[in-house]
Amino acid sequence: MKYEILGNTGIKVSKLCFGSLTISPLQSNLPIRQGARIITKAFEKGINFIDTAELYENYEYIKEAIKGHRNDFVLSTKCYAYAKEGAEASLCKALKELNTDYIDIFSLHEQEDEYTLEGHREAIEYFLKAKEKGYIRTFGISTHNISAVKASLKHDEIEVLHPIYNKAGLGIADGTIEEMKPAIADAYKKGKGIYSMKPLGGGNLLDNAEDCIKFVLDDKNIHSIAIGMQSEEEIDFNVAVIKGVKPSESLKSKLSNRKRKLLIDFWCEGCGACADACGQKAITIINGKAHVNEEKCVLCGYCSRYCKQFCIKVI
Repeated sequence: MKYEILGNTGIKVSKLCFGSLTISPLQSNLPIRQGARIITKAFEKGINFIDTAELYENYEYIKEAIKGHRNDFVLSTKCYAYAKEGAEASLCKALKELNTDYIDIFSLHEQEDEYTLEGHREAIEYFLKAKEKGYIRTFGISTHNISAVKASLKHDEIEVLHPIYNKAGLGIADGTIEEMKPAIADAYKKGKGIYSMKPLGGGNLLDNAEDCIKFVLDDKNIHSIAIGMQSEEEIDFNVAVIKGVKPSESLKSKLSNRKRKLLIDFWCEGCGACADACGQKAITIINGKAHVNEEKCVLCGYCSRYCKQFCIKVI
């Protein structure tokens, strides 16, 4: 496994970060012991970096996996708190449910621009004080927005960025991958630690997974790549690509034969853009939410390009 120092934080992370959303109740909903075994498998392959969030409801999986090895892992979590009380509750919840004395990276989830940062100022101040006390090692933000990456350049206290970044630009809310790339380069020059998310576009780019991961790897301004993984085969494939080894045909065959489905996340607003774009007529809007007819869906992922909220995933 390759490792890098995450910007100016001094934290050493594996080039491949274990994205834990896919094992969580929000997606594949694996039994806790099974999910913990997947994390353990990743650790055995050299992955020391785990990304989670309060929203994912999967702290129990991670606690089980890191038992007895806490200091060997780098844990990054996120919350939506904007006031001191919410920030304190989120930090206490993470410390308790992960059974740890500290969190390596604590971030505000899905920041959009300078205005949302200002709206979360009270929470930011709380996390900075928690850092002084040793409860967190470094503070950051996650974002789907170029504007937030640019806004972070004005804030030295934001030491880590977790931006969406993939070959097709899927999920970037306010621009294109060509516009996101220089913003990340500027953040890298400022010493920000950068670990990207969604290199496979929420599963919508799985048919071209190897090239999509290599695309992000080729950007030297990104220290680590978070990829959602829910099976040993996915770990083996991703590790091979990260290490520059060609995945075996048998491994690729296992992954291509895996039964997958289209998932509409709970924050869908029912705008209907996905239904209009679906050539198979597999998506309908019912009671203000998009629903998928699995018998009609061919998992092409085209609908995801039209979802402004990035609600559509292939899992």
